[in-house]
Amino acid sequence: MLMANKSELYMLESCPFCWKVRGLVEYLNIPYESISINPMKAKKTLPSAPEWTKTPVWVDEDKSVIVDSTPIMIHIDEKYNQGNLWNSGDVQRRDQWKEWVDTRLSKATIPILYGSLLSAFTTTLRVSKMEKFGFFSRQLYAWAGFPVMWGFIAKKRVKNDGRKPKKLWHDLLDEFTHAFDNKPFFGGETPDMIDFLAYGYVSSISPFPQFKHIKEHQHGIGWYQRMRNQHKS
Repeated sequence: MLMANKSELYMLESCPFCWKVRGLVEYLNIPYESISINPMKAKKTLPSAPEWTKTPVWVDEDKSVIVDSTPIMIHIDEKYNQGNLWNSGDVQRRDQWKEWVDTRLSKATIPILYGSLLSAFTTTLRVSKMEKFGFFSRQLYAWAGFPVMWGFIAKKRVKNDGRKPKKLWHDLLDEFTHAFDNKPFFGGETPDMIDFLAYGYVSSISPFPQFKHIKEHQHGIGWYQRMRNQHKS
């Protein structure tokens, strides 16, 4: 008996954009195959390369290739869920917060994970164990990656923002949860696509010690736990 083809998600375990897609497909109970790639070989192993060499990449059962996390999620919602998460009675509000999540929250993941020399070191060590590196690539990333991530990327972002990473995240979670209008989710009584976009970025921090800062935000962690408990009937 022939088995139906499964969709495929080409991903990195530590990629916040991959966490976004994973949260949605798990909520919708979509059968898929997770394919972890070697970050050093993305140009050779991603089905979208050489035009697109970033993760995630989604390959449908019919072998159609979709790239970029938010377009992937909108496609999946439309194909498997009649677009119920993306459709909105207030398109202006939805689009405004989509832009907010995919710019403000996405740019805050680097400072909280790499914003100090120590946090950058612990993060790169953790990432080197999470990803599908070869032995030498793992050692190179673990010991050479953290000064690059801290010194050339995170340090500049923290300086330009002017807030400590914990303060930055607490301010962002304040702003986001205030938009709920006293409902449990941004989408109201049930989550919508904006909830899942934000949930992916927050979830991507959860494997790291810095997640303790998220846990200290009462409303933010309350929403996060409610999202974790969501299962589509």
